[in-house]
Amino acid sequence: MRIGIAYDLFDPSLVKEGPPDLYEEWDQEVTINAIAEALSQMGHEPVLLGGGKAFLDRILSDPPDLVFNIAEGYGTRSREAHIPAILEFLGIPYTGSDPLTLALTLDKELAKTVVASAGVKVPASRTAETVAELEEVEFPLPAILKLRWEGSSMGLRRNSKVKTREEMLSLGRWLLETYGRPIMVEEFVPGREITVGVIGNGRDARVFASLLIEHVSLPNEDFVYSIEAKRNCKEEIRYTVNPPLDEATRVALEESALSAYRVLGCRDVSRIDFRLGSDGEPYFLEVNPLPGLNPTYSDLWIMADQLGIKYQELVGEILGAALKRLGMA
Repeated sequence: MRIGIAYDLFDPSLVKEGPPDLYEEWDQEVTINAIAEALSQMGHEPVLLGGGKAFLDRILSDPPDLVFNIAEGYGTRSREAHIPAILEFLGIPYTGSDPLTLALTLDKELAKTVVASAGVKVPASRTAETVAELEEVEFPLPAILKLRWEGSSMGLRRNSKVKTREEMLSLGRWLLETYGRPIMVEEFVPGREITVGVIGNGRDARVFASLLIEHVSLPNEDFVYSIEAKRNCKEEIRYTVNPPLDEATRVALEESALSAYRVLGCRDVSRIDFRLGSDGEPYFLEVNPLPGLNPTYSDLWIMADQLGIKYQELVGEILGAALKRLGMA
């Protein structure tokens, strides 16, 4: 089968102005090559489609049988939906979630609202689109400040947990002025951070693995999985796949992950982030329906690697879920 790979390739020369993490979600060449090699090993013919206008030219001139989509897009809160929307318009099947889910899940506030409707616990939050709105926010502290619709820890720094109103206003102004996007002031959940990988569709969706993410020296109540920590993960972060949890917590975590996955309409694969509250319950933070597949530091790959699953097998599981859903298996 000819399988196109849709992606946005990171190039350091892109970062000419604005914040240095503006293209943080774009993929490294090593990731594209690893996916292509995995598809080749499975007997498929990988076709590099890229993203943006180059993707349009290639998909129109020589459409593949299927597209393996990891394209993040650029600029707006609907950016992740661009490629799937084009593929649906052209009638070309693809892996992963549809445009509606990709647009919805990039907006953390909307995603939390939908997930809460399924009975999953979420931290309280307020949003602000302007400095004036931020100054009107009255919110219990400590809190964590985030961009409302970005991923890969864009805008999330070591100092994103704020303990005073002065810290909240200072950091909030910086985020609004630097990124030009709405921000969230969110309840800081003090417990352990755990991300859950889910593969499959509908009632057949299953938990692939969970991954405990801890700082090597900071206590959980001071730890923010920030852009700095992710970029320096080998030195700062300790990852534990399927960590020892009491049975009630494990069941609540997995049920919450599957409930969030299903109510948001996720397809084929996603990674869902939680923190455990002081009550021991998992609180949903966000979902990544286009989880990173970097063969060194992406959380989903770290899960697989610690379980002894080869990269080709991980890609094969994602592809297999899509082919089954599409009736192409």
